[in-house]
Amino acid sequence: MNELHNFTLLFLAMLLISTLMRIYLSHRQISHVSQNRAKVPDSFADSISLEDHQKAADYTTTKVKFGRLPLFYDVALLIIWTIGGGLEWLDQNFLAYELSPIITGIAVILIYSLISAALDLPFSIYSTFVIEEKFGFNRTTVKTFIADMIKGGALGLIIGVPLLYVILWLMEQSGEQWWIYTWLVLSFFSLFMMWIYPTWIAPIFNKFEPLEEGETLNRITNLLQRCGFNSDGIFVLDGSKRSSHGNAYFSGFGRNKRIVFFDTLLKMLNDDELEAVLAHELGHFKKKHIIKGMFISFGTTLIALAVLAWLMKAEWFYTSLGVSQTSTYMALLLFTLVMPAFTFVLQPVLSIFSRKNEFEADAFAAEQTDAKHLIHALVGLYRENANTLTPDPLYSAFYDSHPPAPVRIAHLNAQA
Repeated sequence: MNELHNFTLLFLAMLLISTLMRIYLSHRQISHVSQNRAKVPDSFADSISLEDHQKAADYTTTKVKFGRLPLFYDVALLIIWTIGGGLEWLDQNFLAYELSPIITGIAVILIYSLISAALDLPFSIYSTFVIEEKFGFNRTTVKTFIADMIKGGALGLIIGVPLLYVILWLMEQSGEQWWIYTWLVLSFFSLFMMWIYPTWIAPIFNKFEPLEEGETLNRITNLLQRCGFNSDGIFVLDGSKRSSHGNAYFSGFGRNKRIVFFDTLLKMLNDDELEAVLAHELGHFKKKHIIKGMFISFGTTLIALAVLAWLMKAEWFYTSLGVSQTSTYMALLLFTLVMPAFTFVLQPVLSIFSRKNEFEADAFAAEQTDAKHLIHALVGLYRENANTLTPDPLYSAFYDSHPPAPVRIAHLNAQA
């Protein structure tokens, strides 16, 4: 009984700490951005107008303020699902059908996921059709929004249910070392998804057209040859179908790699700037950032599964979180739900790793192209995407995978 009481208190304490930290960080961000709203930072005075700077400030503070509502909402739901008895009620209803543990587990997790998605839907609608619309970024129609939701749900069932079945089967049948076998399956699955994503998954949601012949394609092809990068093609994605935000990325694994430009990005940047942006992305490839990130992901997954293997043997883990009957599927679901409350404080560690990678990719781009072209490209993206130039340092350390705009531009200017 003491263990039950202690873990319940520990969970509530960590949930309270992480929630208060999020509120405090959001307050800092809103305050810092608002205080710097009246003046464009000196390093951007010649490239960003006051009007654009203030739009970015208003866009940032609006999103952060809105983010507080789902934060409180999610905390309340988490308590209701766990110690409030929500998962217990769901579990008991399905146990009454006396199905196999694996089928029961899949049903419980699917119904929980469906209810959670339905409860989160109003926030997604408001963010897309109110906030993004207000600042001129939204181009998503109701038809597209619904189609994306249906496609995403269907894809989740087609891919997620078989994977969930395999995981629960391993947890039930493969003995004490189930977590190692599960880790191997998840690692292979991640690699497989990276491999099939460009050609099988992404086209379900977007149209991809080969980049047209011309100077832009020639510049990019020459850059790829200089960097020794072999791809399965250079494509343009119809990002303008949903948003006016611009981006570029490459996806895939092994030989099945694609370079993708949003059509909105092609309208924002000239050829020099596009080449510099792509050189940055290639820097991640040449510096092996993707492989390093995969190893970190695989390592953290292995640790998480080892902790889950220990917790699922303890009856107090279930009872202290509102569930009366032990089961593999409930251990998996409970662990997934409560883990973020314990790991939020570690976010800056991952941010440090990510920012280091960004600096290295910028340095590579400065070697392959002109650093000034990348600076111009980044400034243009900050302006067009309404990214704030004055984020709060502590907030940025927790939430931003990229260095703050002034730091990144100063770093590139030093290399120019």
